[in-house]
Amino acid sequence: METTKTVREQIVHHAITLMMLRGYNGFSYRDLSELIGVKTSSIHYYFPSKDDLVLEAVHAYVQEVQSAVQTIDAMLSAEGKLAKFAKMFGRTLGDGNHICLCGMLAADIGTLPEPVRLAVQGFFKTNESWLAKVFADGARDGTIAASHAKPEQAARVFFAALQGAGLTSRLFRSKNRLDEVEASFKLSK
Repeated sequence: METTKTVREQIVHHAITLMMLRGYNGFSYRDLSELIGVKTSSIHYYFPSKDDLVLEAVHAYVQEVQSAVQTIDAMLSAEGKLAKFAKMFGRTLGDGNHICLCGMLAADIGTLPEPVRLAVQGFFKTNESWLAKVFADGARDGTIAASHAKPEQAARVFFAALQGAGLTSRLFRSKNRLDEVEASFKLSK
């Protein structure tokens, strides 16, 4: 049973999509009003400034991603968890035009307001922390090749590689680059 989204929810949803496609500076309230079918004044009612909207959009996106990460079966091997995480990340790319919202905003860091910048940093840190635990488990169970890197370093490299693969997947219109990231951390083929 699908529920109808409120105007506020539609605004946030479309803002997330537009930012994943165009970045922070690539959308306006006019774009949103055309997509939703409301006046820009209605958007200003819910979000007086673009910064307010972007911050709420980041919080909604982070919550959605973290909920998805929490569904990864804790009983999987470390290799299995990385594979699920990479596939989840791949679904974010959609048809290949989207980029992880926080990855896209990280590219716009120079124009972001401080609260949004901190929320984006929090997203990266939370994911890297979860991945570090996975890499530590992988070192123990022997399913992940992370050279001589500490789990925290391997997590940062893996997450950065996924973010970069998202960018280049968009550039070349191919998700194969994500598969290459996952494969580079496996011991067995």
